Amino acid sequence: MPTILHVNASPREAHSDSLRLARHALDAIQASAEERFEIETLNVFDDGALPDFGRTAAAAKMAVFSGQDQTSEQISAWEAARAVFDQFADADAYVFNIPMWNAGVPYALKQWIDIVTQPGWSFGFDPETGYKGLMEGKQALAIHTSGVYSPGVAPAFGQDFSSTFFADWLNFVGIDDATHVRFAPTVLNIDVDGSRRAAEAQLTGVASGFAARLTSAGILQLVND
Repeated sequence: MPTILHVNASPREAHSDSLRLARHALDAIQASAEERFEIETLNVFDDGALPDFGRTAAAAKMAVFSGQDQTSEQISAWEAARAVFDQFADADAYVFNIPMWNAGVPYALKQWIDIVTQPGWSFGFDPETGYKGLMEGKQALAIHTSGVYSPGVAPAFGQDFSSTFFADWLNFVGIDDATHVRFAPTVLNIDVDGSRRAAEAQLTGVASGFAARLTSAGILQLVND
């Protein structure tokens, strides 16, 4: 059964516009498919959802790549990071809901990205050809929201380093089948409900293609197995 990993990058639960849209998208994907998909949700702001990646984990990483032995503490830190990556790698597709925080992505999402983006895991490097993403054959749907910023506003109303960073990261790890949907602004907006309905309609519109490609990927995996 194909698996969708839903990465929720908002801590606002029922008050989150991005999470509401992600759930709408997941419902639409399921409704348009002939088979059920397994959906796993990672709330990156939940206590204990992500391990620390500080001095010990960084030292563990460098020990791996320099061929040195890891200490017991480093082994534990590296295994915790690997478990987060394995959840990412085991999924066939992804739905991300990403509210803009201070022109960028929320720090907990950035922490998750920094954990899973390791050489030999999600990307490789060749001195002659450069970086190569290793997460090929997967697809992603990213939902971006912001309260004041929206495309085309004057710089005094904010700038977008969130969706641009995230799109670049997806490409970096090899996920080039990516769809981005925006709901903005959610505050300085005389027709918030209309903008929300437009975003929902766009998500409904992309759901069938997302589900079809996910089903095809699952069939191909069965054949390869």
